[in-house]
Amino acid sequence: MHKTLGFLTVLLVTTLARAGEAPPLPALKIDPARTAVVGLSSGAYMAGQVQMAYPELFPNAALVAGGPYGCAGGKLEVALGSCMKGVPAPGVAAMVASATRRSAAGEIGALKDLAHARVYLLHGKGDALVAPAVAEAGAHFYEQLRDGTPGLKAMQVHDDGQRAFAHNLPVAGKGDDCDKSVAPYLGHCGFDAAGEIFAQMFGKPAHAASAAKGELRTFDQDALRPGGTDVFLADTGYVYLPPACLAGKPCGLVVAFHGCKQNAAAVGKAFVEDAGFNRWADVYAVAVLYPQTRASFAPLNPQACWDWWGYSGADYDTRQGVQLRWVVNAVRALGLPAGH
Repeated sequence: MHKTLGFLTVLLVTTLARAGEAPPLPALKIDPARTAVVGLSSGAYMAGQVQMAYPELFPNAALVAGGPYGCAGGKLEVALGSCMKGVPAPGVAAMVASATRRSAAGEIGALKDLAHARVYLLHGKGDALVAPAVAEAGAHFYEQLRDGTPGLKAMQVHDDGQRAFAHNLPVAGKGDDCDKSVAPYLGHCGFDAAGEIFAQMFGKPAHAASAAKGELRTFDQDALRPGGTDVFLADTGYVYLPPACLAGKPCGLVVAFHGCKQNAAAVGKAFVEDAGFNRWADVYAVAVLYPQTRASFAPLNPQACWDWWGYSGADYDTRQGVQLRWVVNAVRALGLPAGH
């Protein structure tokens, strides 16, 4: 009896300790005028999906080594071929037409909410995984959407594709991995991509970034499942809170989506600590949410990619997509006002 009680006590304490490791997201004073989604590779496709599905929440997006919205069309073979290798070339005009129809049908957000959007597309000339032509198609998608949709003339589209780096996120330091695509997929290229992303999304900085002085916290991702539905994410995610946010001041919000094989289970805290976003978050007073995927074989996603081809369901890239609805739940929990 005593042994049983002892075992139950240990089990309860262990369970409580585990639960304590991943608390809920903190409630912040989020400024809805300063929000953006960013991502690398599958995370770039995910960022584009969030932007197109919920432009009223996230009109601004920075896509690193990603292609046009709706590229895969729900087919893995298309994702692996046209949307990564660029063969056959993505049909941009058809994707723009599809996005326009889907917006009118309410499957994605209202295009008018992109009227003052800022879109930054960064990709390396040495990328052998996502062909430069695919990233260029991503830029053409936004350009054609802007030029062909009434009211979007002010949308800013910056195509930054002339830098020499491989399939990675460039960081400020220099090293021998800039021309390689190796874990943790942070290329030491002497180019601070995070700083350029923040400048593109929110304007020139007030001062240079130094070491991050805020707090990187874990949070319970399962608690944010829409209707309890499995969204194929890890149990725990990360959020970075700069000093201004911790002090209760209004702050912006960036949701940063890692790439395939770049989740915490694969690379530890490399992406959430070393990508450079946290340093600039301090300068701009912007919280950074780092959601984390999980690898699985059913559905088939062994590299822990974000869903940009349909493994989570046929509506994966719409307002009904489970991962997209999870993101909305997360930013609402952080304090993004319900009116936006």
